[in-house]
Amino acid sequence: MEVHGDAKIHLQPMEEIHAGGGVPNRAVNPGKPLLDQKLQNKQSKVQRLQCQEGLWFMRKLHPWGAPKLQEGQRRAVARTSRPVVSVQAKQIGYHQRTLKVYKKEDNPQKTMEVNGLTPVLDSYDFDLIVIGGGSGGLAAAKEAAKYEKKVMVLDFVTPTPQGSSWGLGGTCVNVGCIPKKLMHQAALLGQALQDSRKFGWQFTEEVKHNWMTMTESVQNYIGSLNWGYRVALRDKKVTYENAYGEFVGPHTIKATNKKGIEKLYTAERFIIATGERPRYLGIPGDKEYCVSSDDLFSLPYCPGKTLVVGASYVALECAGFLAGLGLDVTVMVRSILLRGFDQDMANRIGEYMKEHGVNFIREFVPIKVEQVEEGTPGILKVTAKSTAGDQMIEGEYNTVLLAIGRDPCTRKIGLDKVKVNINEKTGKIPVNDEEQTNVPYIYAIGDILQDKLELTPVAIQAGRLLVQRLYAGATTKCDYVNVPTTVFTPLEYGACGYSEETAVEKFGEENIEVYHSHFWPLEWTVPSRDNNKCYAKIICNIQDNERVIGFHVLGPNAGEVTQGFATAIKCGLTKEQLDSTVGIHPVCAEVFTTLSVTKRSGEDITADGRETVQELWTFAYLNFKFIFIPVDDLGISVVMPDIVRNMPITTAPELGASNLSIFLASSSDFRRSLQVNDSEVLALFFTSWWCDSQAWRSDDGKEYPELEVIHKDQGPTRCPAQSSPESGTVYLRALSKHFLNSGRLVGHLPVLNQLLGEKPSPNIKPKPLLAQLQPVPSGADTGHLRAETGACLS
Repeated sequence: MEVHGDAKIHLQPMEEIHAGGGVPNRAVNPGKPLLDQKLQNKQSKVQRLQCQEGLWFMRKLHPWGAPKLQEGQRRAVARTSRPVVSVQAKQIGYHQRTLKVYKKEDNPQKTMEVNGLTPVLDSYDFDLIVIGGGSGGLAAAKEAAKYEKKVMVLDFVTPTPQGSSWGLGGTCVNVGCIPKKLMHQAALLGQALQDSRKFGWQFTEEVKHNWMTMTESVQNYIGSLNWGYRVALRDKKVTYENAYGEFVGPHTIKATNKKGIEKLYTAERFIIATGERPRYLGIPGDKEYCVSSDDLFSLPYCPGKTLVVGASYVALECAGFLAGLGLDVTVMVRSILLRGFDQDMANRIGEYMKEHGVNFIREFVPIKVEQVEEGTPGILKVTAKSTAGDQMIEGEYNTVLLAIGRDPCTRKIGLDKVKVNINEKTGKIPVNDEEQTNVPYIYAIGDILQDKLELTPVAIQAGRLLVQRLYAGATTKCDYVNVPTTVFTPLEYGACGYSEETAVEKFGEENIEVYHSHFWPLEWTVPSRDNNKCYAKIICNIQDNERVIGFHVLGPNAGEVTQGFATAIKCGLTKEQLDSTVGIHPVCAEVFTTLSVTKRSGEDITADGRETVQELWTFAYLNFKFIFIPVDDLGISVVMPDIVRNMPITTAPELGASNLSIFLASSSDFRRSLQVNDSEVLALFFTSWWCDSQAWRSDDGKEYPELEVIHKDQGPTRCPAQSSPESGTVYLRALSKHFLNSGRLVGHLPVLNQLLGEKPSPNIKPKPLLAQLQPVPSGADTGHLRAETGACLS
């Protein structure tokens, strides 16, 4: 008897058998002369009955029922000397032909197919074996169990070079999406603490972050998920083994546990869901001293000064939250950021991270990592070489995190033994549109697929739909188009559909229209931070009724925003439909309902923090303390406190202010703090009489000279003077072509003449905030200035 997996080929003495029917052709008794025809016919009849009886036994028996199977064979060959051949308790044809096919194919399953037979479904140990206990594999296994299939999951984590391993659930749960998002949240809470002071929260104690407290809490949560997955499999009667799966033959897999104990299992079908693992550089010291994302989230010490090697989403996400926790972080980039993503968005992310303290080393790659000092963390010296020349640099860091990509776990699972094709260069598995490999009973899902998205929800969706097609008669296939995703960098990036580069390549630049705009989240206006950093963009196909084919957003909660729009995009959302949608106010997502500026127009998209009514002037009562310092030819400059940081800026010539302007930020230090160039100023406008007389006094209860406002077309226009209700105060009326951005400023007025009249619009009830005027000698120190608090005008 020859054994190949669970398929047993039994060779027993029997006379030659027909290929198709198994009925003796003629009786052969080599040692005796032939009997007469009558005797031959009688013997043939007896043999035929005996063979049929024996084969009946074989067809009824499970292949593991050896005693009864052997008895059936014995009875079938009782009066013959030629072999009878059976596979999986099935009698197959002419033995010489069978052996020839078997030797050629090395495949008992193929032998049965050649002889017109199909396998007995209950002859396998399992209906389905899933190799890999990640999100996709578990989803497929639990889905199959719903249809009362006998299912096994094999999952085994090979420890990293640093010794890290984890439980059931795969990359996403243990060393990917879940811990990454939680640590990203930890960094956001640090920013929220800073913002909270502007919202009235007062705390004097020093705020510090504790790495060990965070990692312990994160790992405790992940541990609860690991246990929950095991319980779910048990409840659904799915067999789970913590063992490494490797194909050893057709329909047969070897499972090796951590003790080295091996077991063989057979299944009618297999799903490969082994995922990917981080790639190493292949340079001296990389595996000895560097960590990967597989190690970072359970690192038993604070990583300290960190070098992140790579520019993938993993690299930027990790660099972002480490910097947000207060660590010194440097990112070493070989070429571009976020390859495969929209490069406009990628570059904006890089600029934001740079402004928030992340250092970037461009066009360099490490060539050696050495340990300078042991410890937790120790000190590592990194030598890097330029990709654009021969320049070499060195640097010392506490931790080196490699995030240069991931490789599929497909090369060591015996795919060659079952003839499954893989891409030899990448290790990816090519499949058809039903996730089927070139071997009909083997399927694959998740990150290991060639030319498919590497996203956890995609693997889950593909796994469930695959099982529904296999066992529930469904026909729905996984749609790999218009899949939303989010990169959890400090400024989150949500995307769905085509990048701008891909859209231009596919449809032609003349056939797409890109609508875009900056926006300023309301939550960020009170702390007055990060204006004109959040960004919204949609890409429309002009030839298809301006259907939205690309959606991109940079801002807080980008994933939440993107998820909702993704459904609309899958339903064929057009720009017209988007414009006709009523926005929710005040939220970030409403910007997509008011996009009007196209990229090709080149028009300004500066965010103003107010309702975007074009060509209106802004009317504001400002709440500052002023200090006037004689400078330059104008005689006066105004130094503003923190309240005006990050306001939109305009140029004086653009407003025709001329020498009537009192320019903000005459010192270079203050210009830098406002992030303005030398040619850019924020201006307030008063009468020339004020400037000429230098009557900058604050006398008790007296009326003040006329205030001057500037209309961009008419030039200076005199307004009635404002009387101060309190000693030493004056109301200042200010105009700007761009809306002034601050939580302490009032919004636009719909009609310009209302700005210039004595009374404000009846729709706006301003609560004037007071501004003190104080004479200060030339050269006075203005560093002590701070903003006055005040309520927003409404």
